[in-house]
Amino acid sequence: MKHVLNSCCWIVALATVSGAGAQAQDSKKQYPKQMEMEAGMSEYWVPQPEVVTIAEATSDALRPAPSDATVLFDGKDLSKWQRPDGKAAAWWVHDGIVTVDKSKGDIQTKDEYRDFQLHVEWSIPKNISGEGQGRGNSGVYLHNLYEVQILDTYGNETYVNGAAGSLYKQSPPLVNPIRKPGEWNEYDILFTAPTFTKDGRYRTPPIVTVLFNGVLVQNSTILQGTTEYIGFPRTVVKETGPILLQSHGDPSEPISFRNIWIREL
Repeated sequence: MKHVLNSCCWIVALATVSGAGAQAQDSKKQYPKQMEMEAGMSEYWVPQPEVVTIAEATSDALRPAPSDATVLFDGKDLSKWQRPDGKAAAWWVHDGIVTVDKSKGDIQTKDEYRDFQLHVEWSIPKNISGEGQGRGNSGVYLHNLYEVQILDTYGNETYVNGAAGSLYKQSPPLVNPIRKPGEWNEYDILFTAPTFTKDGRYRTPPIVTVLFNGVLVQNSTILQGTTEYIGFPRTVVKETGPILLQSHGDPSEPISFRNIWIREL
């Protein structure tokens, strides 16, 4: 009987050793390295947004800011703006407009905002060159995290979630109502800031509505997180932030802005 028990013990011990060896072997199993993200992985080209023809502007007069708005740029100076590093904004102010200086980088508001209505007017140079994303590229960043794309998409195709009026790499515009280069375009942007749980997740996500030359192109669109050039949206715990205008590195002629105002909601 004792001999039988000893045999059983050896069998159990061998099984245990064998099992432990198998587990050790499994723990050393090599899995393929995750593929590194590239910009093109988050782009898609179809369907292209329908082109919507809008009435020609009958006047070059600016739309006046409402009485409760803060004027961020009135055509005179950049006193309400700075570079992201805190240095003075140094784009070219002339003739009531401001033109991007690509050698000086982005500019952003000195103040931060939570929920707001933002009005921005922008113009692609009449002599614009380039194609795709290399043609009048810029952007309006909300909280310096979420980009409403600016681009010349007048007869210029690109990936649709990077077209003018898109929430970059997330939501293409419903339609394409852009005016031809040399004319002024308008964005009216409504932004509802996110709220967060204690562990840093969205309690309520950021929501954006965009009217592009008076035409709805983003309808209470829910953002999944930051608008990344490469990779996936991230959740950044930030309930207020500045408005940033992008100085994009593409080689085309720089775009201009005018008549920028904001209403805090």
